[in-house]
Amino acid sequence: VVKFRRTGESSRSDEDGISGEHEVQIEGVRTELEPVELGDGAAVPKEFANPTDDTFMVEDAVEAIGFGKFQWKLSVITGLAWANAMEMMILSILAPQLHCEWRLPSWQVALLTSVVFVGMMSSSTLWGNISDQYGRKTGLKISVLWTLYYGILSGFAPIYSWILVLRGLVGFGIGGVPQSVTLYAEFLPMKARAKCILLIEVFWALGTVFEVLLAVVVMPTLGWRWLLILSALPLLLFAGLCFWLPESARYDVLSGNQEKALATLKRIAMENGAPMPLGKLVISRQEDRGKMRDLFTPPFRWTTLLLWFIWFSNAFSYYGLVLLTTELFQAGDVCSISSRRQEVKAKCSLTCEYLTEEDYTDLLWTTLSEFPGVLVTLWIIDRIGRKKTMALSFLVFSFCSLLLFLCVGRNVLTVLLFIARAFISGGFQAAYVYTPEVYPTATRALGLGTCSGMARVGALITPFIAQVMLESSVYLTLVVYSGCCLLAALASCFLPIETKGRGLQESSHKEWGQEMVGRGSHSPGESQE
Repeated sequence: VVKFRRTGESSRSDEDGISGEHEVQIEGVRTELEPVELGDGAAVPKEFANPTDDTFMVEDAVEAIGFGKFQWKLSVITGLAWANAMEMMILSILAPQLHCEWRLPSWQVALLTSVVFVGMMSSSTLWGNISDQYGRKTGLKISVLWTLYYGILSGFAPIYSWILVLRGLVGFGIGGVPQSVTLYAEFLPMKARAKCILLIEVFWALGTVFEVLLAVVVMPTLGWRWLLILSALPLLLFAGLCFWLPESARYDVLSGNQEKALATLKRIAMENGAPMPLGKLVISRQEDRGKMRDLFTPPFRWTTLLLWFIWFSNAFSYYGLVLLTTELFQAGDVCSISSRRQEVKAKCSLTCEYLTEEDYTDLLWTTLSEFPGVLVTLWIIDRIGRKKTMALSFLVFSFCSLLLFLCVGRNVLTVLLFIARAFISGGFQAAYVYTPEVYPTATRALGLGTCSGMARVGALITPFIAQVMLESSVYLTLVVYSGCCLLAALASCFLPIETKGRGLQESSHKEWGQEMVGRGSHSPGESQE
């Protein structure tokens, strides 16, 4: 007997069960099935579950509704928040400009970059906690509006100390933008999750490319102040569209707001033109949300520590390469930097060089490398898994860093920087896929927030390596970056959990992935009895 319901009916009670449901007796179906034994505490695989169960979870609804119009809209809106890459890319353009215009020594130039990461580092965990306590949508909206306000205000900074404070406040807001990934991931079906999270990373790449193109047009005519103001455009668009964003249904269920979660799921089903699952939405066990100690429980202790180092290495190497690119292009190659340092010693310490049109062109080419990085990661992440993808990305970056020891010409230098940036950005993207998948709903935003905070520690340190240490020894600088990525590759291999092919964990009180065992294991051509 197969029970089904007409499209549009989403819940059932004992009173309307007769009128709303229909039964069909299918002849010729084998009724004697072999018994299946399950171990103690094991979850019932979906292929053996009763299709007429009276309850369903948010995960079941998300999988049943699938990917559709709603997720496309969500991709664009969360992508606009993710285009805050413009606020990061501007650092490599703004630093040499202010170095010359305000006659800043190198340590003040490095501090201008680092203060942004200080703000991000100090706020990432806070935004994660807010998102776990008060909702993903709330944390994301406040952080984006904060970034927008201080981003525009920094364009009016009269002196160095003012721009230092205002860019630090911009960094404080940017620390909450990664929560867009948490909100986005919780609305995605399992099979589409990795691809979709990687595809909104395209907005990061678009943001960096648009920033360079904007700088080419704005810097020679309007100057750096207008560049700072116009760089806030994507966040302005997000602020205008964020009223459409729903709260995460997973968060609503975990916080006991069943009716709101059900309304959100019905809205998604309506927009996607898909039916809701049969039965009643299950309310998850109420848990304390956003507690730091939950990241260090036995199932997650090593995962948390290894992920912190992986995120640290990712940001340390990625932003280090962004800053090194400007320095290397101004010098021509690594050997030119070494010889130039000898000449600079006899000159004034405030000697500076503005970025030329050729520098902007090469900066654009290396920025475009993030698109192949997305495509490569997209192709391998569901084939070899999340852990191996991150390890491979770190290894390739480390190898390219070592090749920079050779006195190569500008064209070969551009190619090596292109490949290195493609793979380190791919590793970053893989980490953004893996981290929301590995933590349960109660600590997902906090887990991502703390990892993002550790990334900002790496980003905070990297200007003093890529800009200050570089003046002493370019080779030592490259060894530091290469060695860090080799260790990060090992850390990726030692992660205890592989999330490929698994659903998002709802409760921290169950074995990891227990709720999704057996789901999605059948191909369309397989028959089920």
